[in-house]
Amino acid sequence: MTPQLDFIGIVVTDMAATLAFYRRLGLDFPEGSEHKPHVETAIGGGMRIAFDTEAVIKSFHPQWQPPTSAGRTGLAFRCADPAEVDRVFAELVDAGYHGELKPWDAVWGQRYASLADPDGNGVDLYAPLPTTD
Repeated sequence: MTPQLDFIGIVVTDMAATLAFYRRLGLDFPEGSEHKPHVETAIGGGMRIAFDTEAVIKSFHPQWQPPTSAGRTGLAFRCADPAEVDRVFAELVDAGYHGELKPWDAVWGQRYASLADPDGNGVDLYAPLPTTD
């Protein structure tokens, strides 16, 4: 068997803050999940995303230390159109989340924006730009 990517796991400092952020991006978590040390949900294509508190990681890897700088994980959420990129970015920034790069029309043909989740992981928003053929 060839290994297949099954889920993406992210270590979090504050489960409630993390789930509040990702719920705003459309991910669905059962009520009360913010009080659990491990949470996961389907993200489409048979994939799952999982969040674990630092305590969970330390329970099986006692020497683990959280990074001292921003995360190196990047997630990208496709939006319906360029206007949705702008709207979602503005909603998240207005809610107090850190906007890394304001929406712009990227040379590769997408409306693109970048934010940071509560642990500093990169979260991008994008949508194809209309073509002018």
